[in-house]
Amino acid sequence: MLVKKLHESGIRAEHAYAAGFVSIGLSVVTWCTSLRVEKKGEERADRWGIFVGEWAPTFFAIGLALSTYEK
Repeated sequence: MLVKKLHESGIRAEHAYAAGFVSIGLSVVTWCTSLRVEKKGEERADRWGIFVGEWAPTFFAIGLALSTYEK
């Protein structure tokens, strides 16, 4: 039902896959940026990168579901 609603709203599998790859890139950028901003030696610097990086599998799973629905 969720996949049907996403498809009806105009979201396609390619959009979800693109969001997954953007999430991976944003994760790297966020991690690098937080390393520069945080004080040296703090362990919090990588948490934002990990948090954003966890979105990618969800986007890829949605893309796979949409791809299956589109066929």
